[in-house]
Amino acid sequence: MTVDDAVTRIAAELGGDIDGALDDVGVPAYLLDRDGVVRWQNAKATALVGKHGRRDFFSLIAPEDRERVRTEFAKKVTRTRLVTDFEAVILAPSGKRVPVEIHSVAMEEGDRMVAVFGVIDIGDARPGSSRARSTELTPRQLEVLHALAEGRSTAQIAASAHLSQETVRNHVRRLLRALGVHSRLAAVAEARRRGLID
Repeated sequence: MTVDDAVTRIAAELGGDIDGALDDVGVPAYLLDRDGVVRWQNAKATALVGKHGRRDFFSLIAPEDRERVRTEFAKKVTRTRLVTDFEAVILAPSGKRVPVEIHSVAMEEGDRMVAVFGVIDIGDARPGSSRARSTELTPRQLEVLHALAEGRSTAQIAASAHLSQETVRNHVRRLLRALGVHSRLAAVAEARRRGLID
């Protein structure tokens, strides 16, 4: 039985249409097999990356992020970390680079990982929003930036965002790099200068 069949069978046993429900989810969502091949994607994912059924997921990732994304995927295959949240840049069919945050979870059958289900957070694209004006920052980086502007510590940010402190530190490092600054205070000042925060 394939992963697609197993998910559909379980949903049917519960009395639901998993394919229809997942296709209507308002964010890009996908299902990868153990080899990292796209086995399913919803309409939002197709709008973001084009139709990529039975294609290597990593080919959708910007070259500089592929190794890190493969590492996060490998954590699920080896079952060392079943849930991961990380930032990456996806390549749209037009060639446009889209900063995203990928949230993914291993799907297990017995004692082995059989698939990875994930959603892609491309942020708030409403006209006039700070996120719409800030294509270089991911949604999580903006969240961390606002927390830094409020004077929160790493521990406080981690607790409120339900992340580890090391993950918050990684977000801060990437935020500093994206803004071209070397300190948290400079990040807040630069973000205010750019109009990313009030």
